[in-house]
Amino acid sequence: MPSPFPGMDPFLEDPEVFPDLHDSFIVFLRETIQRQLPIPYYAALGQRLWVEVARREIEPDVHIRRGRGATEGAVAVAEPSTGRKVIIEVPHDERKESFIEIRRKGTPNQLVATIEILSLSNKTPGQHGRGLYLRKQQEVLGSDIHLVEVDLLRAGVHTTAVPLQDVQARCQPYHYHVCVHRFDRFEEYVVYPVELRERLPEIEIPLLPDDPAILVNLQAVFERVYDAAAYQRDLDYTSDPVPPLGPEETTWMRKVLSASRV
Repeated sequence: MPSPFPGMDPFLEDPEVFPDLHDSFIVFLRETIQRQLPIPYYAALGQRLWVEVARREIEPDVHIRRGRGATEGAVAVAEPSTGRKVIIEVPHDERKESFIEIRRKGTPNQLVATIEILSLSNKTPGQHGRGLYLRKQQEVLGSDIHLVEVDLLRAGVHTTAVPLQDVQARCQPYHYHVCVHRFDRFEEYVVYPVELRERLPEIEIPLLPDDPAILVNLQAVFERVYDAAAYQRDLDYTSDPVPPLGPEETTWMRKVLSASRV
């Protein structure tokens, strides 16, 4: 059964659900790209691995207190140690993220483009996954490799390579966007802004300068992912999406869901 929304489904942005969408989208996008690539190009999966602290508790070594009835100018003293020992377990989660690489077979094989679906970790300040992503982003921008970034998340900070102020100045308000940077056009960024009410775009993915770009319909990929994962069996469309929508978008969403009888 298809998604009730014309484009991106905001209920799939929930942190409990989006990682599944991210990984599934990568797989189906790679398959779609593979069918369109001319020989000797091919699409391969890459992966980042890291460990993220899941929770951190910090307790100060010494507590400084002012005694009861202390007058102005009194000296605060450290209470004597009781010798108690506190053991704090700090759990760590192993994280992994997949991405797509377009390569040209040769001796050696040449990396032509890297395609990223942004994750929650990529867009969250302080996350190790964000630091890793931004370092890779800068490495790619300084190389002879194209960079394609797909942001299907309303939450988090701006992360794609194009400067935020330039996007805001040139584009209408948007909820999602795609950013394409060609290595042979260093100062140019192709941006596809997408509102919640719109279908996901058909985008150009560049190859080497002497070869034409390929066209990829992201909406078609999304629909295949949604159908294969049967998300409608799991999502609660009677609740509000996470993160929540604004009042105008919420009214529109309820009309869409009512019309689709979800």
